[in-house]
Amino acid sequence: MTLNEKLDILIRFMLDESDNKTLEIPVSPEAKKSLLRALTNVRPPNPISEEILKLQDEYLQEENQLRGIVDFTSFKRMKNGFYLWKGDITRVKCDAIVNAANGELTGCYLPCHNCLDNCVHTYAGMRLREYCAEIIRQKKRREPVGQAEITPGFNLPCKHIIHTVGPAVSGRLTRRHKKELASCYSSCLKTADENYLDNVVFCCVSTGVFGFPNKEAAEIAVETAENYKKSSGSKLDIAFCVYADLDEELYKTLLSCR
Repeated sequence: MTLNEKLDILIRFMLDESDNKTLEIPVSPEAKKSLLRALTNVRPPNPISEEILKLQDEYLQEENQLRGIVDFTSFKRMKNGFYLWKGDITRVKCDAIVNAANGELTGCYLPCHNCLDNCVHTYAGMRLREYCAEIIRQKKRREPVGQAEITPGFNLPCKHIIHTVGPAVSGRLTRRHKKELASCYSSCLKTADENYLDNVVFCCVSTGVFGFPNKEAAEIAVETAENYKKSSGSKLDIAFCVYADLDEELYKTLLSCR
């Protein structure tokens, strides 16, 4: 079965499931991919047949191969077990990537939104949303800011995803914001060690739409990681994955002078 045929079946299933009788399946493969992503983004974590999940997994694994997989071992080593890479974290083959999650852990529901949480759930697939929803059901509360939860990577190249909810800064940056962000990093590192991982790749937690200033966020990330390694004796290899030129320059400076 071709990639295009898999797309048609998955889209038709999603449309039938939502009882949408009017929306037509587009002709172009790119338009089909966007539509499937949008339908997946808005779908609640309801049960789904293994037949459809198997087809989705085949499609996503093929699609992720086409997007290109980058191995952790190719990252630029800075010093003392720290690495830096600029690019899309959902393409990284490693033990764990860190996702900047929301309190429900179930991803971004905005169709085709370009936030990391949306991208992680899009390329991991629908099993991730259901898995995260079960975590919240068992907790019987939202995920607190500054903590971490680990899940399988499902269709992503990484083995695991560590989800953390960072602080949202809407006004003045406070001591509490800084403490909460530091807790995100230390909780993720502790979770990685508790699960016997060899490496972890961080996104820039709480920057972007969460409003945490980039410079202060980078300083907290590096300082917290260094302090954690010193105090715990952890042998974890830690990478910072950046997307913006500004963040790349900040981390280069921080990691080269330490």
